[in-house]
Amino acid sequence: MITPGEKIDTSFTIEIVDGEEQKMVAFADLLDQPVIVSVYMKNNTGGCDKQNRSLTEKADEIAKKGYKLVAISKDTSRSHKNYAGKLGIGYILASDPGHHFANATDSLAEKKMYGKTFMGPTRSAYFIDTDGKVTAVIEKIDTTRHADELLEKINELKS
Repeated sequence: MITPGEKIDTSFTIEIVDGEEQKMVAFADLLDQPVIVSVYMKNNTGGCDKQNRSLTEKADEIAKKGYKLVAISKDTSRSHKNYAGKLGIGYILASDPGHHFANATDSLAEKKMYGKTFMGPTRSAYFIDTDGKVTAVIEKIDTTRHADELLEKINELKS
């Protein structure tokens, strides 16, 4: 997994849902201000819903602290658009079925579910500066209090 101080490769493209807009963007174009990328597994699942509800409740507070919030999973943009409407999500949802972000952060891990083994991204959060440098990582997030974890880390970074 990438560590603070290292730069990620930002040359990949991803599809995002930002409000009503769906579009392909270069990841580097999202870095017009510091960004927090919150990785989750799948829309409409218990832990992921808790994680995104937490973010939704405090997204404005995170934005006021100068950070753009991006939540990323392998779900399609269409699924993200419906999910955003269901949960009232006002931040960016990114679709990354090819695990480009996980590859850039060296965070793919072996997982097992229903007797099958596969590679998937870790549920974690990355604080990334405008130049692609990682300033902080939360490796194992608490889905219920995820937004509070992010705010605590922002306060640490600013002190």
